[in-house]
Amino acid sequence: MESKALAETATQDHSPRRKRRLPTELSIFLVLVGIALVYEILGWIFVHQSFLMNSQRLTIMVLQVSVIGIIAVGVTQVIITGGIDLSSGSVVGMTAMVAAGFAQSSTWTRAIYPDLTDLPAIIPIATGIVIGLAAGLVNGWLIAYTKIPPFIATLGMMVSARGISKWYTKGQPVSGLTDQFNFIGSGAWPVIVFLVVALIFHIALRYTRYGKFTYAIGANPQAARVSGINIEAHLIKVYAIAGALAGLAGIVTAARAQTAQSGMGVMYELDAIAAAVIGGTSLAGGVGRITGTVIGTIILGVMSSGFTFLRVDAYYQEIIKGAIIVAAVVADVYRQKRKKV
Repeated sequence: MESKALAETATQDHSPRRKRRLPTELSIFLVLVGIALVYEILGWIFVHQSFLMNSQRLTIMVLQVSVIGIIAVGVTQVIITGGIDLSSGSVVGMTAMVAAGFAQSSTWTRAIYPDLTDLPAIIPIATGIVIGLAAGLVNGWLIAYTKIPPFIATLGMMVSARGISKWYTKGQPVSGLTDQFNFIGSGAWPVIVFLVVALIFHIALRYTRYGKFTYAIGANPQAARVSGINIEAHLIKVYAIAGALAGLAGIVTAARAQTAQSGMGVMYELDAIAAAVIGGTSLAGGVGRITGTVIGTIILGVMSSGFTFLRVDAYYQEIIKGAIIVAAVVADVYRQKRKKV
């Protein structure tokens, strides 16, 4: 009885400390605010301008990160399962090329499919998403049933998808897209698509069985299997969703640029992974939220926009961004160790 009372007392003693901890998303948001304020101060010192009070700059920043955000929503789910997806950037380029091929106008004299011009926008959109979905299914099947590491499976898809995007038109860009298709990338539509996708999967991860299974597999695969979860089928589902979202990002990218090129999406996968990790998703699996990923995506956008605002050389930008990603991973490792203590 005494030991039980002592245990209860110890629990009561430690509970206030737990309550005083800030939620992960709030901590990340405070980091975002801090970075923005630093740029504001440096802007007045070195550029003699305001960073935050320029609405045009902020609008461009949000539009630029929306595509990365769409990819990052899918990548977050993959990382929660304890996996990784290196193919999303190449899938963006592949789907952009193929979707654009079905979105060309009859006024364009060099259409890839002369008999399939002026199609309703839903056809190239559906085509791009299905191709991305297929790439994700291949990734998921390889990981689930051949048991090769996610790093290797998605690395292979990264190389293959980039090769397909170059082969599709022998390296030539696809232009002459219809106004209906280009409308998807106009105005605030990329941001709206990003926010809708984020909301859907925030709800799915937090309130549905799909989300519970995703977290369970990442936290403890053995326990998940014992509890009756079909791990292989669920992994295929998660990677398929990530592929479909990369396909959607490719469509938005082509629509924004009003053309498609095989080089689209280069390094997007690393930015998406960085957004997820900065947003609190653990590379160890089992931890992460879409809300944190959204904030992490905005942090990346603020950083890039701030570097350009301060006229920092592009080479230094990449070095600093890499250091920040490493710091985010180190912070995650530290958090995991604290939880185990």
